[in-house]
Amino acid sequence: MNSIDKYIFRTTFGAFVLIAVSLTALIWVTQALREIDLMTNRGQAVLVFIEMTGLLIPSLVLLVAPIALMVAVTYTLNKLNADSEMVVMSAAGISPWRLFVPFVLAAVVVSLMVAAIGAYLGPKGIRELRAWGSHLRADLVSTIVKPGGFRQIERGLTFHIRDRRPNGQLVGILIDDRRDAKERATILAERGEIMENERGAFLVLESGSVQRREEQKRDPTIVQFERYAFDLSHFSGGPERGISARERYLWELAAPDPNDPMFRAQPGEFTAEFHDRLAAPLYPIAFTVLAYAFLGTPATTRQSRAFALGLTVVAVGTLRFVGFGSRIFAAQSPSALILLYLTLVIGLALGLAVIARGVNIEPPRFITDAVAMFNARFARSAA
Repeated sequence: MNSIDKYIFRTTFGAFVLIAVSLTALIWVTQALREIDLMTNRGQAVLVFIEMTGLLIPSLVLLVAPIALMVAVTYTLNKLNADSEMVVMSAAGISPWRLFVPFVLAAVVVSLMVAAIGAYLGPKGIRELRAWGSHLRADLVSTIVKPGGFRQIERGLTFHIRDRRPNGQLVGILIDDRRDAKERATILAERGEIMENERGAFLVLESGSVQRREEQKRDPTIVQFERYAFDLSHFSGGPERGISARERYLWELAAPDPNDPMFRAQPGEFTAEFHDRLAAPLYPIAFTVLAYAFLGTPATTRQSRAFALGLTVVAVGTLRFVGFGSRIFAAQSPSALILLYLTLVIGLALGLAVIARGVNIEPPRFITDAVAMFNARFARSAA
């Protein structure tokens, strides 16, 4: 790699890192705000909030990286043209294929990163996020409800705990349940503790009473109990479900267990997810090829590149849109995967053909004439 290659690679990859970090941070903030109740309603610390929502970052990078690379390649090519560097390199005898090498190297690095995220880091983050969320929800009462205060767990359901002992046992429990508009239930218990089994999570109360007041009755019904189980499965997500296709590592999707309940229930989802991850590393290369095909020819500062840039955006957007659509339909019909790979092959072939022929992408004559006519009329009206 000579000095020119290093310069182009450094510029492209530096722009990619900056754009990828910016886009990922922006999307992460919008996703993290949806979980802001971890701090407001569930009493979690800021550090826990950041750590939990941060587990989404690998999955976000998986989507952002190809787009960020395309923008970085576009920026680098426009910079080379604006500084007349591409014209000078072309006049010095450097062929388009030779100039394309550092861009390909940057695309390969990003593709390897995307492959690693898709195969392991992305599913790992989603698994950790689900496990952490399940733990917080299952331990909702013993961890989040503060002794001495009233805390509304959800609309119409309020908990109060007088104290919590070092062994985790809860003392002086009050539960006010108004979720049913036709009936109000108030539960009082001297003590209680969280218990989990195959059926879910339960708050087992001891030595207390349940007071129920129905809408059509004047007097309440009071029942004394020695032990009473209040179901928390609604908050803990119920019994542990299987690992979904999104949470599987690539090798688990490639050879799933035929007896796996999740695979037997959604075999199409596993197939679609596997091929979507398999095709993900090809998008950075395809986007780089298309961007260079439309913007890689030398141009003077007097020549507008807006039309070529527009075609790049349309081509890349179409390729990604078809990819998303194929992924969705492939869950029901595996034949949709043909379209996924076909569009990638067509995009790569089209881009490489344009590069090989050295075609200079310019707008059609009727568009330039229309723009010139409009500018002339605007100048006359402004005079």
